[in-house]
Amino acid sequence: MIRVLTATKRRPDGAALTIAVALALLGGLLVWQAAVIPDKGGYAGIGSGALPRFIGIGLFALSAAHLWTAVKTGADPIARPHMGPVVWIVGGLLLQILLLRSAGFSIASGLLFALTAAGFGRRRLLVTVPVGVGLALAIYGVFDQLLKLKLPAGLLETLIFGG
Repeated sequence: MIRVLTATKRRPDGAALTIAVALALLGGLLVWQAAVIPDKGGYAGIGSGALPRFIGIGLFALSAAHLWTAVKTGADPIARPHMGPVVWIVGGLLLQILLLRSAGFSIASGLLFALTAAGFGRRRLLVTVPVGVGLALAIYGVFDQLLKLKLPAGLLETLIFGG
């Protein structure tokens, strides 16, 4: 028995095509607006329209690459997303929003760090919470002491950096 193998034609990847169109439109908008800017090159010969034109051409190149990927690889079957990591990360964001004013920046951001790490598979909260709080304290110190920018302070920040 002879079996004939036929090539299955896959349809183009719709997401990559959408991104390609959006990048091409944005690139076209930048090139069009760069042409409207008065081009006074001055001594260097490069005017104020050069950067938007350069970025627009770069976006056209990215658009072409996405178009090539969409047509060449085609669409994969739709896979069910794993919602567990998303729940961990969104939960961390909500917890940070709820605790930012009352617990302070370091504790709220440390918990966000720990829950994000749990979303990526690192579920040892007894390790990730102290590491996250330590990193957030360092960030708080840079903003508060060096940059003189105020982040929401809680008990921990008040004890370490003063009120």
